Amino acid sequence: MPATRREAARFPTTRWSLVDVIRRGDARATREALEELLGRYLPALRAHVVFRRRVSRDEADDLIQEFIASRILEKDLIARADRNRGRFRTYLLKALDRFLIDWVRRARAKKRSPGDGAIVPLDDQDQSLQWQETPSDVFHTTWARGVVAEALRRVRSQCESSSRMDLWGILECRLLDPILKGIEPAEYGQLVERFELKSPAQASNLLITGRRMCARALRSVVAEYAQDDQEIESEIAELREILAQGGRL
Repeated sequence: MPATRREAARFPTTRWSLVDVIRRGDARATREALEELLGRYLPALRAHVVFRRRVSRDEADDLIQEFIASRILEKDLIARADRNRGRFRTYLLKALDRFLIDWVRRARAKKRSPGDGAIVPLDDQDQSLQWQETPSDVFHTTWARGVVAEALRRVRSQCESSSRMDLWGILECRLLDPILKGIEPAEYGQLVERFELKSPAQASNLLITGRRMCARALRSVVAEYAQDDQEIESEIAELREILAQGGRL
């Protein structure tokens, strides 16, 4: 697969351009657009179902497949999305939540009428419809982590292609490892020795360069699904808030 196509498979040009492809109804193009669109949201959808229903990953995948079949494919859920009514991921999450509520109700009805004429009593304290206070946090946190992970992947790729893995290494030691692993940032003196630099000041300057690369990469990823500069800034601010509330990546 060409590099440009691999890149697009990770993060499509825009979410709404894929929705437009689905609306046009060409069978092959629609299938490819659905695979690309849903593949990007699958980790967040799965995490949300696992948290909300307290099920295994495999059980969550079964529920998601049923959601895709009964809501997205049969009812043209994606084609009915409206970019003027908010973010696509929020639209998708609300649709999934409605599906889960219906699924629980069907399961409860089946439990009451198992088919042999017997009535199975249900505990009045059944919590299956009483969700946690903030179940959507898991969805949004998983989504935000995916966006940041893609930005970091691009920074590392850029460092590799330009033979500047010292820059990536300093980013890891001073910024990423403390965030991802909860360890203390490496001292600048250690970085000078490890990466054969001239001085701690050079290490500090490389870290500044790396931070700027990360900021540009994050903006580039967000720009692929946000509609304009204002939405890009709003989305980046929201991602920071989500990750601040959700803890380490």
